Amino acid sequence: MKCKFGIVSIMLAGIALTATAQTKEKYYSEKFKDNIFISAGVGAQACVNPDNFDYGFGHAITSLIHVSVGKLFNPIWGVRGQVAGLWSTLYSEHGQIKGAYAEIKNKKYFTLHADAMYNLSNSIGGYNPDRLFTLSVFAGPGLTFAKTYGDQDKLNALINGSVGLMGQFNVNRYLDVNIEARGEVFPSMFGSKSNAYTDGAVSLTAGVTYTFGGKKFISCGAKVDQDAINAEINRYRSELEQAQADLANAKNALANVKPVTKEVVKEVEVAGPRAIFFKIGSARIDDYGMVNIQLAAKILKANPDKKYKVAGYADKATGSASWNQKLSEKRAQGVYDALIKEGVSKDQLELVGFGGTANLFGKNYLNRVVILE
Repeated sequence: MKCKFGIVSIMLAGIALTATAQTKEKYYSEKFKDNIFISAGVGAQACVNPDNFDYGFGHAITSLIHVSVGKLFNPIWGVRGQVAGLWSTLYSEHGQIKGAYAEIKNKKYFTLHADAMYNLSNSIGGYNPDRLFTLSVFAGPGLTFAKTYGDQDKLNALINGSVGLMGQFNVNRYLDVNIEARGEVFPSMFGSKSNAYTDGAVSLTAGVTYTFGGKKFISCGAKVDQDAINAEINRYRSELEQAQADLANAKNALANVKPVTKEVVKEVEVAGPRAIFFKIGSARIDDYGMVNIQLAAKILKANPDKKYKVAGYADKATGSASWNQKLSEKRAQGVYDALIKEGVSKDQLELVGFGGTANLFGKNYLNRVVILE
């Protein structure tokens, strides 16, 4: 009974720890096939049963093997399914003269575990792909399959619960060496041969984990520098005001010139806002971008004989090439549609996406942009 309370206490402490821990910087698996792993381990297990405690705990230690398949959603959270087992040993006085214990050997069984995994090292210290060692907690339900004594011909499925700790030594991005300790409780697989209704088990194993394609986590990136974007918008607004003043001066000059004596033609360069910035991984146009688009639309409609290129870009430092190409095209399409909605003619616009671009303006976050030129 004390063992059961101890395992439940460990499980509750693990749940409380996961509820309070926070990540330092967010990462994620870009594709579903990323960060899928397989692992195997061998070690020893001891059946935690009052009978075994009375006889001598050391005699209940047996071999254990396990194989797992799972996936990491990010550097902190993951899930896995595990098959484990071999045999378990019980010492019981059942059917013997009182006070005499008999050894029940080679009780074959296997267990299925469904574990939720939480990496404490990455949660507390932030994700570091070069970190040599990480510590994780795991917990979850499962099923233990065995033929219990008293009904030998029937395979019984016994519901279990377990919690544990796992230490991983990072060999490279593909391979880890694991040390794993687990505690679990389940209805006694020894049936009438046991003096307890519930058995427990503690195990310690060592093994290896192989991640298919290597561990791949994508950073959500730094936050957008809002001050820098505001400065760009203000600069474009000033240029627009100057362009409008130049245009008004040119119109006044043309109106005051007598056509029979002299014709004055003034070339006006349109320098209105030509950049619309986006947040990481997004093609949504925010309020700042819509101001830019509305101001640009006025200039484009005032110059219907001029053509402009709507060019989309993405940050090369974030995401794959195929993803960045689609994202740049989606951003350009969004600006194109917004300009059309503002009354700009389709004949004035050319749509193109350039994908991921490095250092377009010297900073990665300024590459998440659509340029109108």
